Amino acid sequence: MRSAFLLAFLATPLAAQDLTPGLSAQDFDAYVRGKTLTWSLGAQVWGVEEYLPRRQVQWANQPGTCQLGHWYEDKGQICFLYEGDAGAACWIFRRTAAGLTADFQGATGTLHLSETSQSDQGLPCPGPEVGT
Repeated sequence: MRSAFLLAFLATPLAAQDLTPGLSAQDFDAYVRGKTLTWSLGAQVWGVEEYLPRRQVQWANQPGTCQLGHWYEDKGQICFLYEGDAGAACWIFRRTAAGLTADFQGATGTLHLSETSQSDQGLPCPGPEVGT
């Protein structure tokens, strides 16, 4: 009985991404630094993130609404903490032939984002107190 279970388990294909370790902080930084990446959930744009020096980031999920933050590595994940957020969001990034993927596991489920484009142009973020 135990052998049959083991054979059935071994015959079941595992998702390739489950076997691929996430990027280290060093590899992640080397890939993203100086770039602006667009992230999508399926066919829908999820947001755009600009990766700045010293692990600083700017995130926008709507034009002109940017959040400044920073990222760090924790237990094999890349974690982001933005101004005004109560806590960090940690992701596992993997490099594929099409670019990066990002997986988040939270209390409400899993998100799988894909890099859909990259640029060396920064985000058009307004400065503080603009228009006041």
